[in-house]
Amino acid sequence: MSKRPTAAKKPAAGGAPRFALALGGGGARGLAHIHAIEALDELGVVPVAIAGSSIGAIIGAAMAAGISGKDIRDYSRATLSRGSEVMARLWKARPKDVSNLFTGLRFSQFDGEQVLRAFMPDRIPDTFEELEIPLQITATDYFGHGMAVLSSGPLFSALAASSALPAVFKPVERDGMTLIDGGIFNPVPFDLVESLADVVIAIDVVGAPEPSSRRKPSSIDLMFGASQLMMQSVIAEKLKTQRPAIFLRPPVSRFRVLDFMKVEQVLNDTRAFKDEVKRVVEAALVYAAKV
Repeated sequence: MSKRPTAAKKPAAGGAPRFALALGGGGARGLAHIHAIEALDELGVVPVAIAGSSIGAIIGAAMAAGISGKDIRDYSRATLSRGSEVMARLWKARPKDVSNLFTGLRFSQFDGEQVLRAFMPDRIPDTFEELEIPLQITATDYFGHGMAVLSSGPLFSALAASSALPAVFKPVERDGMTLIDGGIFNPVPFDLVESLADVVIAIDVVGAPEPSSRRKPSSIDLMFGASQLMMQSVIAEKLKTQRPAIFLRPPVSRFRVLDFMKVEQVLNDTRAFKDEVKRVVEAALVYAAKV
């Protein structure tokens, strides 16, 4: 497996700008983040810090662990594109005790940490402290009515908390909090790394509901679509007062939040996004060299 250099702790000699990366939530739409990581790898740019929400936290953790964009792409395709492989991993993540499948008479949600351990590469460490690039992960403190930021201690429970989509994954109990999906309060957490770098690259993959000529939206479509609209309103309000140097939106709206097995389509439909990332980052590098 290829590996990128370790992130610099201080600005590079010659005044090269320090970059930080903020990867937003959006379920399977977040597979487009892989293009951004590949673009940075090809430019030799290593972020000094990464922040992520939900799928952005998951892919950010892979990058922070030192896994290259190409390897993340290859692993995602090998893991998600075949139904038999997905089912085998879901079987591995099943509850060991049948009683854990049910809460009263209701079918319970998935255990996010078990699912993540079944699907993520072995190279992802158990703790934040073992990562090569500092990582901050957002979650929502359900009873505290606000955002939680996780950046130390156990990594997988933090990832499970950030991606704990209501009605799909169980909440995570951690640090005295009941934690759910990080995208609820901070869908694209660029504010967490703004003070740590000269240039912040923020990527929004929330998307928005799109009309379909094939069918009317189901109740599930409406639930997830309403969540998209809520998160977009949060992002819009945030951008009114604070905007990162680079804010990008790949074309991902046609995909649903759980379309992970469409990994090939997501990557193919958004492949031009890699060139877009390279263009804006190269422009930032050229500008920094002139000032």
